[in-house]
Amino acid sequence: METTPSTILRFMNVIFWVLFIGLCIKTGAILVSFAVSLFVNAEGAKDLYQGLDLSQLYHFNRSLYIQTVSLFIALTGLKAYIAYLVVKVFLKFKLVRPFSQQLVALFSQVSYYAVGAGIIALIASGHSKYVLKKGIEIPLHWGSEEILFFAGVIYILTLIFKKGAELQAENDLTV
Repeated sequence: METTPSTILRFMNVIFWVLFIGLCIKTGAILVSFAVSLFVNAEGAKDLYQGLDLSQLYHFNRSLYIQTVSLFIALTGLKAYIAYLVVKVFLKFKLVRPFSQQLVALFSQVSYYAVGAGIIALIASGHSKYVLKKGIEIPLHWGSEEILFFAGVIYILTLIFKKGAELQAENDLTV
């Protein structure tokens, strides 16, 4: 069986839909269990999401717990929104005319939101180090370096697509 670019694009579109839905579910689950741990039962902090135990932090300092989980929710929410934007890229992308201003705008949004997610991850990483100095370990890897690297790559792709869209529009005018 021969793989064509359109088959690979369809497969990647399905992958990003699954990723988007999974990140939405993860964000919602964290949000609900966070609300439960705050307003219903403090024991909810023991298993916030897939075994994530922040009960020590909750009992040590509730405001640090709220800050930590809020950063986690913001980061997963931004990742979900970035996945949604990538799904929109797949919906707009056409192999016949790959460069368009719509794609440039979507790539720009992805890169901006990725920078925002990277900044939130950097803040969260610093916050985790601060909490660790207090003697409480937060079992989360924020991935700030990876996210910022991703943002840089997307920004470069945005510049390439912007130039491609300009060249394609200029070519359309001369033909």
